[in-house]
Amino acid sequence: MTIAALAPLYLWIKAAHIVSMVAWMAGLFYLPRLYVYHCTAPVGSEMSERFKVMERRLLRQITTPALIATWLFGILLVLTPGVLAGQHGWFHVKLLAVLLLTGFHGAVSRWRRDFMEDRNTRTERFYRIANEIPTVLLLIIVVMVVVKPF
Repeated sequence: MTIAALAPLYLWIKAAHIVSMVAWMAGLFYLPRLYVYHCTAPVGSEMSERFKVMERRLLRQITTPALIATWLFGILLVLTPGVLAGQHGWFHVKLLAVLLLTGFHGAVSRWRRDFMEDRNTRTERFYRIANEIPTVLLLIIVVMVVVKPF
């Protein structure tokens, strides 16, 4: 199913999708890095409380709205005539990677709650490794969209 009225807006929707995706990725790159530093702050310290504010604001004011916008504009792109013309194997791989990225977003949200409640049990090393997940998923997504190997 496509919506013909979206065709003239294709480039605007695509641009909005890319901008929102960049903002979402920026948040997903930065949050785990904040958690690495937050691990070193003593519980209840001024530094720990500052990290809590930074993490909350980044997630609520930038990362989550960008996630919602990315999905919204992505759905509009799929509904635009001609966008999914031809083979769709690349799209299925991209969609799986985006679903995994959305799951990662949920994980960083849960980790933030742990920090907010002073009950984080994960190590700096854990967050350093987790920080690589969005990079790998972004690489898969970009290759699928640009190269369309399947």
